[in-house]
Amino acid sequence: MENLLSIFVKSIFIDNMVFAFFFGMCSFIAVSKSVKTAMGLGIAVIFVMVMTVPINYILNKYVLSEGALSWISPEYASVDLSFLSFIVFIAVIASFVQLVEMVVEKFAPTLYNQLGIFLPLIAVNCAIMGGSLFMQERDYATLGEASVFALGSGIGWWLAIILMAAIREKLAYSNVPAPLKGVGITFILTGLMGIAFMTFLGIQL
Repeated sequence: MENLLSIFVKSIFIDNMVFAFFFGMCSFIAVSKSVKTAMGLGIAVIFVMVMTVPINYILNKYVLSEGALSWISPEYASVDLSFLSFIVFIAVIASFVQLVEMVVEKFAPTLYNQLGIFLPLIAVNCAIMGGSLFMQERDYATLGEASVFALGSGIGWWLAIILMAAIREKLAYSNVPAPLKGVGITFILTGLMGIAFMTFLGIQL
């Protein structure tokens, strides 16, 4: 239980996908103009992350990694399909993104129109792919650990975009120098928030 808590907290604050690795910056910058829109995209990212990372964990453990097919027959123990990881992970992610897009379009058409092209682009959001690749690299021992990591990473990305959207809404009433308006000040804020999140490196779990 303590290990799961450690993975969860670290994935949100210490290994934050945006502020530690700068993953998913395209949609992070483009959609963080409004808290409402950012909230919708953030929830969609959490859902896709929580669904795809555990599935990719199972595929990696029992199909793709070296010796993973030994459960079928001992003669397959030497088979290594890890070179297919990128293709398989992307296929799983794209499938769930398509599902999310259809659900949002059906039940929240206003949010669907606000997110625009960035909703289907979750499929190529490197934060989502990064979650599966980090899961593979860190070689989590159980499905539970991989799932907790996925949830924490999704919440971390959601937290980052919500914070940025809230700040950018306030900036609308601030006297920002003309050359820095828009993307310029957003990149500066992202860097400053990244530095702020580095303070969480002192967390001991």
